[in-house]
Amino acid sequence: MTTTEQWTKSSWKAFPALQQPNWPDQVAVDKVLAELSTLPPLVFAGEIRSLKALLAKAVKGEAFLLQGGDCSENFSQVTAPKIRETLKVLLQMAVTLTYAGGVPVIKVGRIAGQFAKPRSADTETIDGLTLPSYRGDMVNSPEPTAAARLPNPKRMLKGYNMAAATLNLLRAFTRGGFAALHRVQAWNQEFVAQSPMGRSYERMASQIDRAIQFMETIGISMDTPQITQAQLFTSHEALLLGYEEALTRVDSTSGGWYDCSAHLLWIGERTRQLDGAHVEFLSGVLNPIGVKVGPTYELDDIKRLIDKLNPDNEPGRLTLITRFGLKNIERVLPPLLREMKREGHNIVWSCDPMHANTYTSTSGHKTRNFNDILAEVTCFFETHWAEGTIPGGVHFELTGDNVTECIGGARDILDDDLDRNYLTTCDPRLNAEQSLEVAFQIAEMIRS
Repeated sequence: MTTTEQWTKSSWKAFPALQQPNWPDQVAVDKVLAELSTLPPLVFAGEIRSLKALLAKAVKGEAFLLQGGDCSENFSQVTAPKIRETLKVLLQMAVTLTYAGGVPVIKVGRIAGQFAKPRSADTETIDGLTLPSYRGDMVNSPEPTAAARLPNPKRMLKGYNMAAATLNLLRAFTRGGFAALHRVQAWNQEFVAQSPMGRSYERMASQIDRAIQFMETIGISMDTPQITQAQLFTSHEALLLGYEEALTRVDSTSGGWYDCSAHLLWIGERTRQLDGAHVEFLSGVLNPIGVKVGPTYELDDIKRLIDKLNPDNEPGRLTLITRFGLKNIERVLPPLLREMKREGHNIVWSCDPMHANTYTSTSGHKTRNFNDILAEVTCFFETHWAEGTIPGGVHFELTGDNVTECIGGARDILDDDLDRNYLTTCDPRLNAEQSLEVAFQIAEMIRS
């Protein structure tokens, strides 16, 4: 894919830009962005091209996309244990899908950059006080005070540094032995190991262990990157366009523009307007791009959006992430699949079963029902099979912590249990056990 002659990394400024913070001091913003533009890239063009090549395989069903991580990363949670536990649950899910499902898995974390969030309104009222909405740690702080909620551009610099620290640790973990298949049993956390899903995982890990031992016994070297290392890519919603522009660089080998804040960027349901700034900006960078699509989509809008973002119909360039909800998916997914198939578009189809299944519980917590999440994923697969299209991936909000934010699952978390360990500052996440459970269910569907 090549950028258009009219596109520049700042051409988005001529288009309406939704979901941007109301910065109180534009001079301070410009100063921060100028500094960001001089800092090293967080990821590299060669890595981005590698991800795109893998996603091209997912278009044909020769690989499967697993994308997961926090709904909104918090600066306070950028610690070695938190990063390790998130990586661990992604590795567990990936090895389950690969071994039990029999398909190579592309691992993409919602990590090292998911510090900004769209909101339904610029302000919210808490205890009678009207405040700017919390837009993620890269913009302001969640504490309900006027000082904490004031957008502060220096937080973008801190976000860059937090992303760099996270990436540094992820590279060390994935390349330094932690992610080696020899350790597949060691990834089983204590609270998962004591659950039905943990026991299923343990049986599978033992089978993998025996297979590795057998290959070593007959003289096959296990000292290869495929066994000793893991390949993990990063992603986040490209929301703060000034930040994304500052991290966009020309690749010295190809001459193309790449947004080097993450390997994959996505456009949210609230910012995918064809004449909007987010679509304009991402139409010109050469990263793989995701687009969230909700149940109220217009077919013609989606087709024009695809033509703008992937005019060369390049496999691996575009992932459509459907977020329809259990009540809508059976009705709204088939016509979308049929039209895209008829048009011949090369698309990675991914299912986000989280966002459209959110509701407020009787206890007052925002939550999701595990059964609804699993049912939407199941319907996603079955609909693709019925239409002769490829279910290419899944997209989850999850954590490696033992949180109680989504009801249901093997431990049957109830509404009354949510208070026990409800930690999210934004959306409810699957815990490690629930994540592993859904991976086993998806693996079974892929295998069958």
